[in-house]
Amino acid sequence: MKVSHYFEWEEYITGGHAQSVDNQRKIMARRGIEYTPKPTLEADLLHLNNMGPKSIYWAKKAQRADVPVLVHTHQTAEDFRESFAFSNVLAKPMRPYLEYAYSLADHLICPSEYNRRVIEEYADAPKTVVSNGFDPEKVEGYDDDDLRQTYLDRYDLEPPVIFNVGHVIKRKGLQSFVETARAMPDLDFVWFGYLNPAGGELDRFLKSKDTKRLVESAPDNCQFTGYVEDIEGAFAAGDVFFWPSKNENEGIALLEAMSCGKPLVIRDIPTYEWLDDGTHCLKAGGDVSDFAGKLDRFRDPDLREEVGANAAEKSEEFELDAVGDDLVAVYHDLV
Repeated sequence: MKVSHYFEWEEYITGGHAQSVDNQRKIMARRGIEYTPKPTLEADLLHLNNMGPKSIYWAKKAQRADVPVLVHTHQTAEDFRESFAFSNVLAKPMRPYLEYAYSLADHLICPSEYNRRVIEEYADAPKTVVSNGFDPEKVEGYDDDDLRQTYLDRYDLEPPVIFNVGHVIKRKGLQSFVETARAMPDLDFVWFGYLNPAGGELDRFLKSKDTKRLVESAPDNCQFTGYVEDIEGAFAAGDVFFWPSKNENEGIALLEAMSCGKPLVIRDIPTYEWLDDGTHCLKAGGDVSDFAGKLDRFRDPDLREEVGANAAEKSEEFELDAVGDDLVAVYHDLV
C-alpha cells in the first residue's frame, strides 16, 4: 500500500494540527506503510490533512481517477473562533467552505467523538473516530529532577506550579488562565508555548488585540514563556495542568500531560466527556471562582498523586501504538 499523505501549508502550521500529522506518519513508518508527503495519484490512497484550495483540487482529481480520498477533520468553524486576529470574522464563511471540502471525501477521520458530532452537520460522508494520539517518547524525560530544577530556576517558579502548554490564544481559555492567576497570587502560573498560532515572524500580525491585552496585563505570578525547544522541561516543571480551553477537537498537550501523571483542571466541555470528574481530572464550570476552587484542592500532594496516576493510566489508550491500529484499519478498508 502507498499513501499520498498531503498536509497543505505544512511549512506554516504548528501546534496540535502539525503534531497529529507527524503522529500519522510515525504510525505509517512503524507499520511499514509506504507514503509520500506530496499530493499524487500514483498511490492507493489520498489522505488530506488540511483542506486548502490545492487539497480540494487533488480531492476532485482523485475522485475522477477512482483513488479513495480520506480527509482528517482537524478544522471546524467552532474551533477556529477566538484563535487569532480576524478569526471570528473568517469563521462565518469558513463553515460553508469546509462543508464543501469535507463532502469531497470518501471517508472522514474525526479525532474525537465530539468532533464527529460536529462534523455530522458538515458532511454526510462516512466517519470514523481515530484519536490524534501522542508519542510517549516525546515526553519520556519529564521526570528528570535536574531538568525540573533547571526549568524552575529559569522561570523563577515555586512549586506547586500551575501550567499550560500550547499556543497562547483566547479560545484556549487565556482570559480564564490570567484571571485565575490574579485570584490566586500565592501560586505561580506559567504558559509554555507560542504567543500566536503560527509562531515566529507572524507574531505581530496574527496576535489579536485581546490576546495582547491579556498577556500584557497578566499579574506578576503569571508568565508566558514563548516557544520552548525542550517540551519535556515544561512537563517537568509543572505540577497541575490547567486547561481552561473553551473548544477543542481533542488536545494533544492534554494527553501528554496525562501521560506524565499530571493532575488536570479542565473546563467542563463536551470534548472531555470521556474524562471522569474526580477520577482523571477536576472539571470546572468556567468562572474564575470555580477554577480557583478546583486548583486549590490540588494543593494537597496526595490528591495530585492520586488523580495524576489515574490520568496516566487512562492516557495509555491514546498512545500511538494503541491508536495506530485504528488508523491503519481505515486505510485497509478504503483500499
